[in-house]
Amino acid sequence: MVKTTGKILIVDDNEDLLLAARLFLKQHFSLVHTETDPEKIPSLMKNENYDVILLDMNFTMDATSGVEGFMWLDRILQTDPSAAVILITAYGDVELAVKAVKAGAIDFVLKPWQNEKLLATLSSALNLRYSKIEVDKLRSQQRQLRADIDQRYHDMIGVSPEMQQVFANIEKVAFTDTNILILGENGTGKELVARALHRRSQRADEVFISVDMGAIAESLFESELFGHMKGAYTDAKEDRPGRFELASGGTLFLDEIGNLSMAMQAKLLSVLEARTVTRLGSNVARDIDIRLICATNMPIYDMVAKNEFRQDLLYRINTVEIQLPPLRDRQEDIPLLVNHFLGKFSNKYQKGIKGVSTTALKKLERYHWPGNIRELIHTLERAVILADAHMLQPSDFLFPASEKEVEGVVLDNYNLEEVEKAVIRKALKKHTGNVSHAARELGLTRTSLYRRMEKYGL
Repeated sequence: MVKTTGKILIVDDNEDLLLAARLFLKQHFSLVHTETDPEKIPSLMKNENYDVILLDMNFTMDATSGVEGFMWLDRILQTDPSAAVILITAYGDVELAVKAVKAGAIDFVLKPWQNEKLLATLSSALNLRYSKIEVDKLRSQQRQLRADIDQRYHDMIGVSPEMQQVFANIEKVAFTDTNILILGENGTGKELVARALHRRSQRADEVFISVDMGAIAESLFESELFGHMKGAYTDAKEDRPGRFELASGGTLFLDEIGNLSMAMQAKLLSVLEARTVTRLGSNVARDIDIRLICATNMPIYDMVAKNEFRQDLLYRINTVEIQLPPLRDRQEDIPLLVNHFLGKFSNKYQKGIKGVSTTALKKLERYHWPGNIRELIHTLERAVILADAHMLQPSDFLFPASEKEVEGVVLDNYNLEEVEKAVIRKALKKHTGNVSHAARELGLTRTSLYRRMEKYGL
């Protein structure tokens, strides 16, 4: 006979009944406790997590009313809301049984009981208990997931003025249906901004479709974005909607839009103007209803000037622009980002990393971060994986040897004017534009600093 892992508590003032029940039930369950005094229920529940509690309805107050049973039922459920309680009594009263179930009991048995029926009742109660625990677990996970997703700006962390401006812009335009163009270097979090805009839009309950335009070959552009009919080309084995149709009703995010050829730009502009798509191999125009968000890391205005990007397409996609700052321009956010991702990776890899040393943090703050947040994340993950100590040190962070640093300023060349310009810019940023404080740190007079600022256009 295979025992279940269930833990059973039986509370009844009839010792003979308790003995008989324990001898029978211990053959089927891993733990069976019996008790004659209901006053001991709180301490018993404190010391053991029972799956099912069999509770007598009548003790000393009143032999038949069940008052005590209802009182203890209430106290048990206050202690453990998921407890599976079965009330027992020698008096078969249907009305009392209904009242017990409404009060929170999951079943009702009569004394004397048949062993087979009691076992079946307990097994059902045990399954219900496990189901309730699983449901509560799933609900908790869903709540946490919603909390994570609805965090003001999920994984977008920053107290710098530059990031506060980004957050403010998101709040202003998210609820509208206007087209958005997100500009920023690689790794600055352009897709995170796009998703934040979608979550705060009127289309939040609809689909968010992301397309990396730089990864789509020109020969597949129309098929991927606009769809195709079966037989439209050699590999078209079935009808298939494109990304525009799939995103209809929701948000379409076109990343790296600056990589499109002029021919692809013309086709995209035509669709955006008509608000319809025609699948390859079809003559039927299909209406689309999308909120368009685009992004690029390329100097798109320079591209327009060089006739590498259509000006009319730029006007169509950038009703509002959101500019993401590079990480080197928001150094005050680096400690926050480090703490956030360090905690994430420490938990993920179970390394117990406590933090980053002051000198290591200074090293991270001085680095130029050409890959921005994405590079910072990869750097921290690598450091956590390889770390032997609980506190990360400068040696845990290795950067490309080609980077040249002068007093904490990363330079691309040794031109003296460029060095001076970089140092002045860093000092002004450190002192939030206070010329007197910056001049004092640089060892200059305010007049000398103003002259240099004018010279370098700072």
